[in-house]
Amino acid sequence: MAQEIERKFLVLNDDYKKGIDGVFYKQGYLCSNPQRTVRIRIVGDRGYLTIKSISKGAVRNEYEYIIPRKDAEELFLLCERSLIEKYRYLVPYKGSNWEVDEFLGKNKGLVIAEIELESENQTFELPPWVGEEVTSDPRYYNSNLVRFPFSQWKG
Repeated sequence: MAQEIERKFLVLNDDYKKGIDGVFYKQGYLCSNPQRTVRIRIVGDRGYLTIKSISKGAVRNEYEYIIPRKDAEELFLLCERSLIEKYRYLVPYKGSNWEVDEFLGKNKGLVIAEIELESENQTFELPPWVGEEVTSDPRYYNSNLVRFPFSQWKG
């Protein structure tokens, strides 16, 4: 069983970009049920099918498979509501690798940093551009950003 242990944080400024180019991601959800998600994603020339279980804290099961890009493009037509587009920056910081997602479209203005861990108790140092932790806030799940985009949040 594949397991993902991930923590999410809001980003305070764009210092994470220094000397790093972002990679464009496009993704949609065939299922965004709170108990499970099924995601289609394109990164570069590759398509991906990902299935994730419900999160228990920072932990959930995850299964990811490479699929032909053409299949991914066709599956986007079956996805729920709007698609998510974003730039992802891979940022090393003091022995850890951070993924920073800068959202576009209806989620423009939202920037989230994620760190994948080996265990829930793993220690790591926060970069100075990382702010509030939002791991437990379901509004920040990509699958929820499809249904409730950042641009529609109040307050």
